[in-house]
Amino acid sequence: MVSIFQPDFEGDWDAAGQPIAEASSNALFGAGGYVDLRLSRWVQLEAEGRWLRFNQYSNIHEDNYLAGPRLPVYRFRKATVYGKVLGGFSKMTFDSYGDHGRFTALAFGGGMDVKVTRRLSIRALDVEYQYWPEWGNSTLSPYGASVGVGYRIF
Repeated sequence: MVSIFQPDFEGDWDAAGQPIAEASSNALFGAGGYVDLRLSRWVQLEAEGRWLRFNQYSNIHEDNYLAGPRLPVYRFRKATVYGKVLGGFSKMTFDSYGDHGRFTALAFGGGMDVKVTRRLSIRALDVEYQYWPEWGNSTLSPYGASVGVGYRIF
């Protein structure tokens, strides 16, 4: 999948040396992968990894590693609309000096998958709002969207 995300950090620091959460003028772009495990019609799990490394401002970039339940909300023809709640961690590099950290991340989102063939599907849209509860002396709320292609193995 390919993604575009608002990192919620512009590169500003307060007087105490803590990063300040604020909307960035540069969206991050990147690639990622996802795995969906369907145990039954209503019991599904999703895991995703995302590496947002392009269009960096001051060397600011993020990596996300998240997993959790996925709920198919509505199915019509070959399309499935779903919601998801994921948890895990994210890594962020803050500046050109290599300052970085690993943070707990929660993600709330949803999207639509469209089945093309028995094995091939298109992730037409996947939107996600993330919440990082402990980020310096504050919280962080990146958000973004992804599109991609899925291939069914089993």
